[in-house]
Amino acid sequence: MGTEVEQNRKATRGSLKKGSGLLMSISVIGFLFFLSVVLWINWSKPRITPEPLSQKQHSLINRIPGKSDAIIYLGMKKIRSTRFWQDVLPDSLKTIPLIQPQGKLNLLLKTASINPAADIDDLIISFRRQGYRNQTFLAVASGPLATKISDRLLKSTGTATTLKGHACYRLDSTLWLTRSAPGEIAIAGDRKMLEGFLAPTGSFFQRDSLAVAMMKKAVYKSHLWFALPSAAWTSSALESLTSQNSDVNTLGNLNRIQHLALSVNFNEGIEAESEWVYGTRQAAWFASTFLWGAVKLSGLSEERSTPEIRNLLDRIQIQQNLESVIIHTKLPLEIFTHQIGEN
Repeated sequence: MGTEVEQNRKATRGSLKKGSGLLMSISVIGFLFFLSVVLWINWSKPRITPEPLSQKQHSLINRIPGKSDAIIYLGMKKIRSTRFWQDVLPDSLKTIPLIQPQGKLNLLLKTASINPAADIDDLIISFRRQGYRNQTFLAVASGPLATKISDRLLKSTGTATTLKGHACYRLDSTLWLTRSAPGEIAIAGDRKMLEGFLAPTGSFFQRDSLAVAMMKKAVYKSHLWFALPSAAWTSSALESLTSQNSDVNTLGNLNRIQHLALSVNFNEGIEAESEWVYGTRQAAWFASTFLWGAVKLSGLSEERSTPEIRNLLDRIQIQQNLESVIIHTKLPLEIFTHQIGEN
């Protein structure tokens, strides 16, 4: 009896290795793999809790008129106080102009001897598309530049007028400037945009839910962050970043990203997170899989990557979370000080 049972077991194991048994085993494994992928795609993973907007940021953004295609924040005063700025960044890079405007605004900054990296404490810029091609903007900057740009200089550069109780200056057809508050300068691409900021109607946080949702995805709020709720802006930004490598634009379905958020913290090195929002969870999963594979393969290639680059690639984390691909990296100060010491 025992011999017959043992023979049946052997026969069963043998049947699983060939013919219909092998096909059944493959089918079961395939189904389990498919089920695990489906569960992973629809599983909401833990996130880093985003920092809240400061009171000043909230107040300024709340006054932005209309809706925004892109919102950018730069906190230079806090960046200048970080160890990364003070101990790691070379002096030659600290003097590189952060902003290189054209026309009369560039002339105004040069005449006032303004270095944006040193003379701007906080900067918020909102871009808004008008019609099919026209685009306007609103920029609010605070810091030493507000005192360096004197009323006498503004009067000699532009045409003075009064808007919503503020003395404003029209520098050209696409540039308006005013002192919106003590120590604060507001610059707009048209009169309507500036008036809307000086005398706001309603709340931006209630008016533009998409931009607000993307701002919430920016994890770090103190140093540098931007939110791109517009698919056109997102596409343009990624095309600029990948212009040197056309193959990258197809990798990870970059041309199918609808919204994007990125934020950077410089306190103890560089810690950054970017979230790419796709139309479906499946698209986000395929994108994260391709990106993860590309990073891992590049990190394994000793011929195409230097040890320094492989070290950086090892610190990149890529994860699909519902409709998003989240990319996170943390580069400690030691990486940069080591590189400087070798050079």
